[in-house]
Amino acid sequence: MAEANLQLQPGRRPIRRPSGATPSRTLLPLRRSPHLSNSISCWYCDFKTSVFNDPLFHFGRKHFRWLRVWFSIGMGFSLTTLIGVTVIMLLESAKALNLYNGIPWLNNILDGSILGFYSSVFKYSISVADIGYMCVSSIISVSVHELGHALAATSEGIPIEYTALFLAVLFPGALVAFNHDSLQIIPRTSTLRIYCAGIWHNAAFCVICALTVFLLPFILYPLYFHGESLMVLGVSAESPLYGYLSPGYLITKLDGNRIHTSKEWMEMVYLLDKQIFRNANHYISNKGYCVPNLAIAESKNAEIVDNWFKCLNDLTLFTTISCVDSSMVNYISSNETVQLMMENVYCFPAKGVLGEKKCGNGWNTAVKNDTRCLCTEDESCSTPVHMPGVSWVEITFSRPYSSDCTQARNEMGSSYNKSWSEESKCGGSFVFIGDMISMSRSIWLTEYQPRWSYGLAYFPDLVEKLLVNCFHVSLMLALLNSLPVYYLDGESILEVALCCYGSLTPTIRDAILRLSLLAGTVICCLLFLRILLSVIS
Repeated sequence: MAEANLQLQPGRRPIRRPSGATPSRTLLPLRRSPHLSNSISCWYCDFKTSVFNDPLFHFGRKHFRWLRVWFSIGMGFSLTTLIGVTVIMLLESAKALNLYNGIPWLNNILDGSILGFYSSVFKYSISVADIGYMCVSSIISVSVHELGHALAATSEGIPIEYTALFLAVLFPGALVAFNHDSLQIIPRTSTLRIYCAGIWHNAAFCVICALTVFLLPFILYPLYFHGESLMVLGVSAESPLYGYLSPGYLITKLDGNRIHTSKEWMEMVYLLDKQIFRNANHYISNKGYCVPNLAIAESKNAEIVDNWFKCLNDLTLFTTISCVDSSMVNYISSNETVQLMMENVYCFPAKGVLGEKKCGNGWNTAVKNDTRCLCTEDESCSTPVHMPGVSWVEITFSRPYSSDCTQARNEMGSSYNKSWSEESKCGGSFVFIGDMISMSRSIWLTEYQPRWSYGLAYFPDLVEKLLVNCFHVSLMLALLNSLPVYYLDGESILEVALCCYGSLTPTIRDAILRLSLLAGTVICCLLFLRILLSVIS
């Protein structure tokens, strides 16, 4: 959403400082109109107002000394960013043309940059809430950008014509119009401060967003726990976990490993998913359960279909393994093991093994490092036989806000503890059999847990998502306006910067400007097309 908004004109100044005899090109009216007229069409509409003119002008004139120092720092930052972004753009274009293989550390930075963030977003489905976050963060980031231009202009004594909010197609934005006559009489360094102010404000806003996200657990500490367990805020109706987890549940363990944060959740999900080789082989993960021999004897026999074992009635195929000294993952093919495993396989309900002691070395360190078998003589270490591309994962949860758990917590008082709640009627476990990646993305989780009412559970996640989106949109806004392309701040910054070199004649200066803008615009369009194609594919 933000990308298309930026290509329109959120960072473009409505006037430009003329060089030589070149007439001034404008995107907005330059002269003050006694009555502001709003524009509306099938693809564009805006709302202009002069309400903020006087407050911004008085604030800028009152604090002009501090603001000039602030925006002088921003001018140096913006010029450095323009050079850096231009170099990166040239390197990426050379890499796309196979002129070189790229710089490793630069590739790592770009892979985790804003472009990589949006690639991961658009690769999966976008909800209405995501669109709302993008629109709100775009409005906030563009407003911060334009506020920088406005304060820089008023600190130089330039009046504001008007401020405006616009909607182009479906992309929101904002702009500030300056008094053209006043802009012509100020020094070029002052003009450069004004043009660089938007980029500088976006960069500062990124720092504020990042610090706020980092400090959010401390800010919300009186009202929320953080990093103890993951709370479920929502479960999609298409999710395989629908009916097993509900809003307010806490996910405490994943396959026996304690989960505290979203990062640990995703790392564990990817780790479990990597253990699955998507080929024709079935495999045994050696994550076993001590199943009573009597229950095994009463279990259903597996049928042989297409030279492989099949279980009916939603039962799961199990086999017995050695309790200790077994390899982590054993891969088996259907052609060579039917005869060997005939006496060791059986069909058993997956939920029937929950609560049994764990065996085998496929679990966490505590179980895997135990050299003694936990199963008794009347039990066998049994593990499921996995289908290709299918995971077997045990998920442990608790229901701290349920009426039963609340009553039990009140009855036990200070003796209540969270480990007890997981093993009592406050919690439970179930087995998920399926694709881990799709499962992990079908539920809405948060690291924050309200200390009292569940009704406040959504607030930290909403604030955190808004801050993260504002960070990425503001970062993209700063980077795009640093590029030497048409209709963005980079055009005006480059033009004024060239004017500061007195040794250049107007003809040479104009030729350098046009060539730089044309090359920058073409390269940027090609790079964005490449990114778009990579996202779609």
